[in-house]
Amino acid sequence: MKVSVLDNCVGCGACAIINSDVFEMQGNKAVVNTNKIEQTQDLCIDAAITCPVNAIKIDEY
Repeated sequence: MKVSVLDNCVGCGACAIINSDVFEMQGNKAVVNTNKIEQTQDLCIDAAITCPVNAIKIDEY
């Protein structure tokens, strides 16, 4: 699974609250820690669903 944060991220922080192992706030945008994605795939999906501006992109391999 590949997870990325798109440029339309508004920095609400919901993803970091849901999955702090993968999403971290840097300024007004979330960034992805790719080292933890495989262990927390369900939480990545939850974060993407919760994102108010659909700024989290998930690609299945």
